[in-house]
Amino acid sequence: MPEAAASSSRWLVSTEWLAANLDAPDLIVVDGSWHLPGANREGRTEYLAAHIPGAVFFDIDAIADTSSGLPHMLAKPHDFAAAVGALGIGDGMKIVVYDGAGLFSAPRVWWTFRVFGAKDVLILDGGFPKWQAEGRPVEEGNGRRQPMRFTPRVDATMIADIGEVAQRLKDGSAQVVDARPAPRFRGEAPEPRPGVRAGHMPGSRNLPFGEVVKDGRLAAPEAIDAALADAGVDPDEPVITSCGSGVSAAILWLALDSIGKPPRALYDGSWAEWGSSDQPIETGPAK
Repeated sequence: MPEAAASSSRWLVSTEWLAANLDAPDLIVVDGSWHLPGANREGRTEYLAAHIPGAVFFDIDAIADTSSGLPHMLAKPHDFAAAVGALGIGDGMKIVVYDGAGLFSAPRVWWTFRVFGAKDVLILDGGFPKWQAEGRPVEEGNGRRQPMRFTPRVDATMIADIGEVAQRLKDGSAQVVDARPAPRFRGEAPEPRPGVRAGHMPGSRNLPFGEVVKDGRLAAPEAIDAALADAGVDPDEPVITSCGSGVSAAILWLALDSIGKPPRALYDGSWAEWGSSDQPIETGPAK
């Protein structure tokens, strides 16, 4: 099994580094834990029970455009700025994001901060499981920090909407790569959200996020290269990442970036939007 290494991505930081820098005045640690419906886990509950000292909780479902009818869509800029500012996250701070699965929802939070213009945002390699396994300190309860000012500077080029995805699939100008597990992509397993059809976008490719995550850490570059080849994805051509609701699509973004091939964009609505729309779908393996 390939071993992950902190050096496999410029965006990963080690538990050793974080422990040594935890008290730095310009650093803030963010618990971005979120779990799939049906996982019988809840991020905030786990955060309150135990988290890295000083960490604040980023609620993916709350810091979102809750009016969209879709799960955890990107918030409007002023709403995002107000929410993260209230958490104590301000301009120019170094942000280190982690999650309780090792590497699952933290990349989504990392990507979100980058969309809104944060430049110095990193992901804890191995996440909270590695931190705990090493016997490092934890605390409980709700962390509070002095409110700060966060100025949103949106990079719209990182985001794809349903119209762009449909057009790029039609004209072949980008590869849409779906991070959902293969049974869901093929339409053999039901979607976890009511009213969402089973299957995939015609012309899309399937690279389940588990193929680029090993034991809660990002896989080595050679394993990522092999997974892309197996999925029929050419990383030298434009890629739009997708998944069920825009969370694990960010894992693919991190993986592609780690081999020097960052994606063109991430489809924020992902299958939650496409599968509940009137857009065409296919079942079975990718064609």
